[in-house]
Amino acid sequence: MSVLVTGVAGFIGSYVCRELLARGETVIGIDSLTHYYDPQLKQARLAALIGIADFTFIKCDIADREALETVAAGRSIDRVVHLAAQAGVRYSLEQPRTYIRANVVGHLEVLELCRNLPGFKHLVYASSSSVYGGNKKVPFSEDDRVDTPVSLYAATKKADELIGHVYSHLYGIPQTGLRFFTVYGPMGRPDMAYWSFTKNIIEGKPIQVFNNGEMWRDFTYIDDIVKGTIAALDNPPKEGNQGALHRIYNIGNSQPEKLSRFIDVLEDVIGKKAIREMAPMQPGDVVQTFADTSAIERDFGFKPSTPLEVGLTSFVVWYRDYFNV
Repeated sequence: MSVLVTGVAGFIGSYVCRELLARGETVIGIDSLTHYYDPQLKQARLAALIGIADFTFIKCDIADREALETVAAGRSIDRVVHLAAQAGVRYSLEQPRTYIRANVVGHLEVLELCRNLPGFKHLVYASSSSVYGGNKKVPFSEDDRVDTPVSLYAATKKADELIGHVYSHLYGIPQTGLRFFTVYGPMGRPDMAYWSFTKNIIEGKPIQVFNNGEMWRDFTYIDDIVKGTIAALDNPPKEGNQGALHRIYNIGNSQPEKLSRFIDVLEDVIGKKAIREMAPMQPGDVVQTFADTSAIERDFGFKPSTPLEVGLTSFVVWYRDYFNV
């Protein structure tokens, strides 16, 4: 049997795929290779997978029902790791329809695919810490209400969780949604702060420090995210949540870092001081994220363990090598 990984050329998707292949799984990876950021980076991630035995790549838009059906035709797929999405909070202010198509319509089509796969066992999908919006209570718990998103991106991720619950309740599809908290690491996304900060510090350009540095993020290293995702995949829900085999977990480092300290660490790793320009909060942004990870620790014995200093060092080493700087 095979595992289908959507968004396989993306940051998290490519790492999850490598881990699945390393343990002997047969993986079918799909991606639409959009130009939201440099497609050469996506091709570089794919290049590390192409040629590995038991891996098949198919270019596919998850919002295209017929394309998804073609991917599944004649293949024995019993698990899906659904990581494809239109990411980014600020871009959703400019391109709202792109988010609805990729994150809502695309999620629905993946659910429809799973519903019609014989012997289907488990869908693991990416949600986001963004669903917590401007919640004041910390740490953020899966039991908190998430009815007040502050970005369209967050709203689409909350919609995915609701639609997933309905499909599990109606059709018995076992599902696990993972709320990722600020994922970072080598081969990460260029639209993330750690990437743009690294680039500008190395090039001697200013960095914008929003809310005067009075922001906190639960930075989570990619290796920890992968371990948590695989742990979830291997443990489909067996007990119902209000009649549905559907669970939600936080995956975060559970140790928020203040933005100003994050920059301090990055300066130390790079060996160069940043030119800091203070700026106000941006629309759709939040002051703090902080994951309560007690549920995933309880159920899977999983706890992220990579310190910020170690993770940022790995990223900067990769960045210098990739761009030859």
